[in-house]
Amino acid sequence: MSRTAVCIAFSRVSVGFVIAVLLLAVPRSRGQEVATVAARELPDSPVPKSQQPTEPPKGGVTSTVVGYMTNRSLFFPDIATSPGPLSAGQKFKLFLNESVAPPSFLISAVSAGFGQWRDSPEAYGQGAEGYGKRFGASFARGASQSFFGTFLAASVLHQDPRFFPQYRPTFWGSIKYSAYRIVVTRNDAGRDVFNASGLFGPLAGETLANVYLPRSEQTGAKTAERYGTDLAWRFAGNMFKNYWPTIFKDLGLNHLGVIPAPTTVPANDPRNGY
Repeated sequence: MSRTAVCIAFSRVSVGFVIAVLLLAVPRSRGQEVATVAARELPDSPVPKSQQPTEPPKGGVTSTVVGYMTNRSLFFPDIATSPGPLSAGQKFKLFLNESVAPPSFLISAVSAGFGQWRDSPEAYGQGAEGYGKRFGASFARGASQSFFGTFLAASVLHQDPRFFPQYRPTFWGSIKYSAYRIVVTRNDAGRDVFNASGLFGPLAGETLANVYLPRSEQTGAKTAERYGTDLAWRFAGNMFKNYWPTIFKDLGLNHLGVIPAPTTVPANDPRNGY
């Protein structure tokens, strides 16, 4: 097997490994509504009728329900905790939280280790110093992508950079929805629009990275390669975030407040096929 084939295989294994080890607890924060807190403390008590999810339309059409979490996740701060829009200040705060969230460090650590094994970029060398340079470069790229996408572009274009998980995800439905959310997002009015901010963020971050990366990495081909890798990481992250509330619910951890508050998707919404 050639070295290139081994590198590709290792990359795929690394991505799978990251997804597998991302399970951590989420912090407890105050409930958003008194009724939500009451329902959390008494899981068997009835929820007020006004808060119950609308019944799926009849006639054989299965309605996909997209919701949000009642508490903010420390691990994935971009999972929505309310249906309302974010202000520019809240988007800036979200960018800061994303930059220092555990996945940022984990992805940078794995990426740096993979680069160390490949000796890429070669200019960084080996040893602890080389690993540190690779880790720092990867971490800086992630932070700049979040700044451009989560804060700057999302504020200018009035788009919502958060992820809204499905209420009852299925495996294949989650694959489709995770890919869908790479190119489609919500605007501040709650309507689905082209995800210009989400696609611009990684591209702007990788373009900026050409300022501090070694000369060998400053080509158009290398920039495009890094951009494609970023989108692959984003898809994997979407998959896991889509199951994040369901995992806690299935484990009987409802007391943590990680329970989606759903809103029914209209029958003609394309997400109903997921």
